[in-house]
Formats: sequence, structure tokens, C-alpha cells
Amino acid sequence: MLAIRTAMLCGLLAGSLLMTSPVTTGAGEFPPAAELPVQPQLPDPLISLGGEAIRTPDQWRSVRRPELIRLFEHYMYGAAPPPPRNLRVKIQHEDPGLFDGRATLRLLELRFGPDQTPPIHLLLAFPNQRPAGKAPVFVGLNFCGNHAVLKHPQIPLPTVWMPGHCPGCKENRATEEGRGKDQDVWAIDQSIARGYAVATVYAGDIDPDQPDFTDGVHPHFLAKGQTQPGPHEWGTVAAWAWGVQRAVDYLVTAPELDPKRIAVVGHSRLGKTALLAGAFDERIALVIPHQAGCGGTAPSRHKVGETVKQINDRFPHWFCDEFTKFNDQVERLPFDQHSLVALCAPRPVLFTNAVEDSWADPEGQYNVLAAASPVYRLLGVDGLAEGAYPPPGRLVKSRLGYWLREGKHSMNREDWKTFLDFADAWLK
Repeated sequence: MLAIRTAMLCGLLAGSLLMTSPVTTGAGEFPPAAELPVQPQLPDPLISLGGEAIRTPDQWRSVRRPELIRLFEHYMYGAAPPPPRNLRVKIQHEDPGLFDGRATLRLLELRFGPDQTPPIHLLLAFPNQRPAGKAPVFVGLNFCGNHAVLKHPQIPLPTVWMPGHCPGCKENRATEEGRGKDQDVWAIDQSIARGYAVATVYAGDIDPDQPDFTDGVHPHFLAKGQTQPGPHEWGTVAAWAWGVQRAVDYLVTAPELDPKRIAVVGHSRLGKTALLAGAFDERIALVIPHQAGCGGTAPSRHKVGETVKQINDRFPHWFCDEFTKFNDQVERLPFDQHSLVALCAPRPVLFTNAVEDSWADPEGQYNVLAAASPVYRLLGVDGLAEGAYPPPGRLVKSRLGYWLREGKHSMNREDWKTFLDFADAWLK
């Protein structure tokens, strides 16, 4: 039965892949970093690189949006390969008795690309009672393995490299001691109780978070003779976002899920990933990057928290090589992170932060949302609600939403309650 279902899913996937055709960039398409004009303020997202004013929704969709995608690929994240057309899905285990029968756990293996490309292991939990027939779903990457987000004996341990700080991790490998230790980080039971499904993948399945490109998906998509991506090709954040999109390739086919109500979520570096995945993939209906900071939701042109130079020095693999040329001249970037939010328009986006997480520049992130709002208004919807910077605990539920809580850099059950409240406002 599983083999039959797998074959059917692969047939459905062939059509869904057409929805994420990439925009590629050539090395000579844009000027070198040193020749770009200095712009101390956030660049106007409605002015093209050549100075053309974008005045209509059609101009945005046909001119500026594709240009911004190419600019982000060329100067910051790097261009990812086209979506693979040979995605193969295998259901490894299914348990309809999750949470005392309130949900079903489905464990899947996704294979794609050249033969030796490592598979992605997708954990999906969905409510058994679905009044609307199909459930909305949150999708995102986790830091420490699927086995950590739920204490279930059938969830396999990752066999690839893992950060040493993960619970139960020994010599950079997962062990049984970590099983279920991040349950409160993902709070899947809470989403199930509210009628939502949750899908997650260990980020290391796509690319282990190490400063090289010897493992994960990268080596299998290099051109002949290459040993690492070129200066304008995908770094690790782009690879992670590409991996999220491969999970979406499956989710849009799952009969229990609503393909028009997919929300992407991620914390910290995986929040950067969530925003990039949502900006580039319009199948994603709602975007929640949590405490994503520099390189994600915070402005590069800021004076608070982490800087472009600091993030490139500490994590040289996250972005493409070209991005390092802006370490000491961020004012030459032809965009800022508000332009990445604008690529999500008119879809809802929620930025969430913590008071003590000044490294992520919470107030600068609020300004990013405000600067993206003109694109939303051009497309006929509201952006960030007018008003002063909100106090901790007050959720701004406008289409471009914002929330600040007390506490530090982390993701917890309180955060998930806010994610769900925002999703209720926009996905139900």
C-alpha cells in the first residue's frame, strides 16, 4: 500500500514543481559591489536598479519583483539550482494514535536530484479531526533532529553531523538521550489542539551547519570541476530555504493538508531561512521568521546588534562570497531586508522578538516592516498598522505583524501561541 501511495504522490508532485521556477543570475548582469551607489537610507523598494519608478501592480510583478530576486541571489544569498523534477517520496512510518489519537504522525523520506544526494527526512503531524476537511500546516527546519521535537520511538535518529550543543549529542552525533528534549521548542501538541498540522526537517539533512560545502546537498549540484559553489551561487541559508521548498513540494500533495494554507516558521538562522523560502516561493501563504536578526529580518544598515561583517566573519558559509564585499560598505547594498519582506507581498508576515535579544535588533526589525509596507499598499492591501513601537506582549495583527515578548533568544510555547493567534487571523 505504501508503495502505491508513493507512486501516486510522485505523479502529483510533477505539476507542483512548476510553481517554483527559479530566477537565475549571471555574473555580469549587475555591477561590482564597489560601483554601486552609496545609499545610507533603506533603498526604495519601488525604484528599480535602473531608476524606474514602479507605479502599478503589473510593474511590480513583471519588473521589480523578478529583479529583486536576482539581486538577492547575486549579492547576498546566492542562486540555488532549479527545483528537481525527480522528487521521490517514501512513507516510512505512520501512527494514527499520536497524542492519544488526536493526531497522526507520518514519517517520510524525500529523495531528489543526482543519485547520491542525501535524502530529507520529513516529520508530519496532522489532526485527525479536521472540520474544514484539510488542515493548515506550519513547516520549518529544526536545529537538533526530528527525534528531539517529539518523544516517539519510531522517529529515526539523524545520522549526519549535529551541533554539539544539541540535547543528547555526543561527538557531533545524535543519541537516544536527545529524544523528545525539544518538545517545548516546537509545541506540536499545541498546534494540533488548534487544528493545525506541523511539518519539520532537521536542517542538517539539507546542509550541516559547518563552514564548508563537503556534505549535504551542495556537492551533488556542483558543475564538473567545481569543489565549492561559485561567488554568486547558493550558500547554506539558500540551501536550507531550497530544502524547505522541497518539503512544500510534498505538502501541497498531501490529502490531509490545505495547499493554500501553508505557513513557514523558523528561529534565528532558521528564521532567516523561513523568510527567504517564503519570499521566493509563493505557494507559502504566511511567513513567520522568529528572532531572525542580521541577514534575515534586521536591516543591514543599522547600528544595533550584529553587523554584516560580524555575521560573514563568524559564518562564512551562510551567504554567497559576493556578500562579503559589503562588510565595510553596507550602504552600497542595492536592497535591504525590507525588500525581502516586500517579495512576500501581499501575503502576511509576522516578525517576533524578545526584549533581551538586542543582538537581533528588534526595533530595527519593526522599521523593516514599515519600509516594506508601500509595496503592500501598491498591491491593494494594508501593510504594518500605523502606530508607535508596541510594548512587550501586544501582538500587532496587521498583515505585516509584529510581536515582542519579555525574555531572551529562544523559541517556546508562548511564541507558538502567538504564531497560532496570527495564523488564526490570516489563515482561517
